[in-house]
Amino acid sequence: MAKNSAANLLTSVDSLFTTQAERDEAKRETVVKIPLDEISDFPNHPFKVREDDSMTEMVESIMLHGVLVPGLVRTKPDGGYEMVAGHRRKMASRLAGKTDMDCIVRELTDEEAIIIMVDSNLQREQLLPSEKAFAYKMKLDAMKRQGQRTDLTSGPVGQKYSRDELADNSPDSARQIQRFIRLTYLVPELLEMVDNSVLQEKGKLQIALRPAVELSYLPEEEQRILLDTMELEDCTPSHAQAIKMRQFSKEGKLTEEVICSIMQEEKPNQKEQFRMPKDRINRFFAPGTPAQKIEDTIVKALELYRKRQRDMER
Repeated sequence: MAKNSAANLLTSVDSLFTTQAERDEAKRETVVKIPLDEISDFPNHPFKVREDDSMTEMVESIMLHGVLVPGLVRTKPDGGYEMVAGHRRKMASRLAGKTDMDCIVRELTDEEAIIIMVDSNLQREQLLPSEKAFAYKMKLDAMKRQGQRTDLTSGPVGQKYSRDELADNSPDSARQIQRFIRLTYLVPELLEMVDNSVLQEKGKLQIALRPAVELSYLPEEEQRILLDTMELEDCTPSHAQAIKMRQFSKEGKLTEEVICSIMQEEKPNQKEQFRMPKDRINRFFAPGTPAQKIEDTIVKALELYRKRQRDMER
């Protein structure tokens, strides 16, 4: 009680000698220039800062006009600042030859900083599945911590945060968020293949989101066996194959032999197809002829040709 009385007294005295305008000004956030070397990255920052075409454009803009939107930082207990929002602007500033950056300094709790950091990045045009996966997990964990009761006299009681509440301010549905968070259980090599479904890097395997979610339920040892099989067979499992592996794993029967057997099954989208330029066959068919009828006619013609060849060989 004594401490609270003293604090209230100081506040009252302060109000006597300062105007409301002065007090408002003291609370107002201002933009300050901070040396880049004094700004460290946010711990476990889930968003990758890539030197891509977008980064090149940002560097050129900063060279001409400077940083148009200030970054957001918070002070660190041991000195210096921690970036909350603005990691790409920080790298672009460094690449542009700048030594400092315009920033807003704000006092934030760990949970507040995580939520702002995630929200400020989720609206970007192209995000990798792994970025969304760890970002959503970090934000959900932070929301849960904010809702926990810290003592017996204050704080929300029994408040729980769910993926539905997380989805309220996110570009993805609650169900999709759940799928992304499941990706955090994949070994790094498999997660990179999921990212490549967006990056489309040539010569690297890709895994779609839905089968990747099913594979996330496999223990790490089984994921490693699957990874070796995928590299050997140079292919990735379909959604149906991933579901089958998850079921075998649940029953304790997912051995290396079973994985190989499932992976060697022919997938509909991997059947070899023959394609011919349409302009080579258009003259044989009336305009508007359905593709299926064209295919059936060509097959019948080849069957007749093959029969005639056999008759000539007799």
